Amino acid sequence: MPMEIVFETHSWSEDNDRGIATGWLPGRLSERGRHLAGELGGRRRGDGLAAVFTSDLARAVETASLAFADTGIPILHDWRLRECDYGTGNGMPAIRMHRNRSEHLDTPYPGGESWRQAVRRVGRFLGDLSLRWSDTRVLVIGHVATRWAFDHLIDGVPLEKLVEADFGWREGWEYRLP
Repeated sequence: MPMEIVFETHSWSEDNDRGIATGWLPGRLSERGRHLAGELGGRRRGDGLAAVFTSDLARAVETASLAFADTGIPILHDWRLRECDYGTGNGMPAIRMHRNRSEHLDTPYPGGESWRQAVRRVGRFLGDLSLRWSDTRVLVIGHVATRWAFDHLIDGVPLEKLVEADFGWREGWEYRLP
């Protein structure tokens, strides 16, 4: 059986409400986000998950904690699942941050990392995942960089195409690792 990875984004944050690109800042869920985290738990609690992996940023940790409280499903935090590090741009208005995203495909944001570096970081997580969790179904809660890494490294979507597209939020994406 191949490993199945379900990906969900962290829930709606206060920064999402304000139009802020949080990046590597912790962030907090809004009231709406806390409600959505409960819905995520309702969707996924009976999904046969062996574990939940989450970015170590507060908004993702809070999402996992609210969604899977009292389930017995292990929740494991991993810094490699973080959003792209926008460096000095962490916390700036999202519209300004993302209008020139393609310029940072290979060139790091000042004081931060490039999108390709972020994808490689998430790739190291994927490389380690099968060491303990092969032949299982796991949930990963992360960010744009996490999903783009999965789309690129698992499904072969060119990163150049991903960085030009809108994120296109939905309730979960599914991936299979051989």
